[in-house]
Amino acid sequence: MSEQRIGQQRLMTFLSDFGDHDIYVGVMKGVIAQANPRLRVIDLTHQIPPQDIAAARFCLMNAYPYFPVGTVHLAVVDPGVGSKRRAIAVEFAQGFLVGPDNGIFSGVLSQSPAIAAVELTNLNYWRTPQPSKTFHGRDIFAPVAASLASGVSLKQLGQEIDPGSLVKLDIDECKQTSNGVVGCIQYIDHFGNLVSNIPASYVQGKTWSVQAAGLSIPGCKIYSDVNVGEILALVCSHGWVEIAINSGNAHSKLHLDWQAPLQVVLT
Repeated sequence: MSEQRIGQQRLMTFLSDFGDHDIYVGVMKGVIAQANPRLRVIDLTHQIPPQDIAAARFCLMNAYPYFPVGTVHLAVVDPGVGSKRRAIAVEFAQGFLVGPDNGIFSGVLSQSPAIAAVELTNLNYWRTPQPSKTFHGRDIFAPVAASLASGVSLKQLGQEIDPGSLVKLDIDECKQTSNGVVGCIQYIDHFGNLVSNIPASYVQGKTWSVQAAGLSIPGCKIYSDVNVGEILALVCSHGWVEIAINSGNAHSKLHLDWQAPLQVVLT
């Protein structure tokens, strides 16, 4: 890679479901370093539950605003690896996305639409023209993301595709009712907090509660507004209404999973 490209390097982030038990994350970083050892890579998380595209979508959607414009976001949660699902790179206002076309980027693109997209068909930017059927992260996504972060233009990476054809992950949208908002659980975090798809704007400055799992849960401002072990609802740091337990695990207690329904009631 030329010094000119290295001089144009962009920041990279890396998200996956690979965990830290195996070598997969380290190997991909090695491939990135082979392409350009000066690239800076920030790990968002590698603890996405295996094959959980919805969790990856949520995490990437809530992380990208905190990075400089031009950042390349490499995301690999890829249960369809080796199939006919497309490998893609996408340009949007804040930077670039590289990974599988399986809906993992649909959260980001719902907030900041794609400007351009390509299918990664240019083998010159792959690690090998005969990639593993089970590890496109190593053989396609990592070297492509490194090239993009080093100054290679999006159009050089492959065949242009219609951004409107990108796969969208079906997440029910919240809907206003006569006395509140109906929504669903879109993410469960490490603490067992149940994050809904209802934005903070619906409850700001209002008295409210959440109805879920047969319970009426009070809307609060901080976790300690209730006693230890008690259930509450509040606006989380991501800006969404969530259900939590003060010093406890709401997911284990309530057994509500992804897309489980809930309702905010304004009082």
